[in-house]
Amino acid sequence: MMGIKPSTKDVDFIVPHESEHKYLIKILKDLGYQQKSGAGWNRKGDLFIFDLFAGKRIHTTELLESPLKPENHKLFKEFSNIYIGILNYYDLIASKLFRGTSVDFEDCLMLVKTQRDQIDIERIQGHYIELASYDISQDRLVENLESFIELLKEENLYG
Repeated sequence: MMGIKPSTKDVDFIVPHESEHKYLIKILKDLGYQQKSGAGWNRKGDLFIFDLFAGKRIHTTELLESPLKPENHKLFKEFSNIYIGILNYYDLIASKLFRGTSVDFEDCLMLVKTQRDQIDIERIQGHYIELASYDISQDRLVENLESFIELLKEENLYG
């Protein structure tokens, strides 16, 4: 959606209002979609899965602020009843680094490489540390950030 990565196996959506999230789940079930994982949905036979998260949570990360605030997202596409926005770079990177998989690290690295002039590494660090401070696994999460910063240094993108 951002024109950075050619393909993905899934797309993550945050539905900020709980009532809209419940309504969307009901509609999906009515249309024959099945829950494939905690938040993942697809139709029988489809390989593509999309994840639906409620509130301001994406995967295991609860964002500090609503993704609906203008500075927390960028418009991708708007339809009559649906607004699709893309998380700001700092929430996007933090949510991926919280998971800490090699694919997530690669995605974050690719994002920084392609959007370097729009991303402040110091801001990533501050934002990430603040998010991690609310998590029970804070020490492990900070290690993920430290590993990512080392990766950025190896790639001459920081320091």
